[in-house]
Amino acid sequence: MRPRPGDLLRVDGRASVQFGGDRALTFRVVAVGPELTYTGWTWLTGYVLGQRGVATAKREIFVQLTGLRPAEEPVPPRRTGRVAQPQAQSNRVRTSASVASNGRAAR
Repeated sequence: MRPRPGDLLRVDGRASVQFGGDRALTFRVVAVGPELTYTGWTWLTGYVLGQRGVATAKREIFVQLTGLRPAEEPVPPRRTGRVAQPQAQSNRVRTSASVASNGRAAR
């Protein structure tokens, strides 16, 4: 697989030993390095995505092309419960005044 900018990849131990086990990551490619590397390897620049699909870090990684796999798009978590509805705003002006025992408004 030859990655292109915009691709979402699963980078694990098949791509490089440094990403084996629990160090695997989901990676959004921003740029692919030049062809001047070891045969079958490439530099990728992009963003590591968290479980919710939000970028957590920008990285540059060196990986084997044969070990790269497409990743599934992260699914945003479902919201539960009621969603607050915006309240209608009225054009009324609300004021309060205190009236003293002599009938005058207090300030």
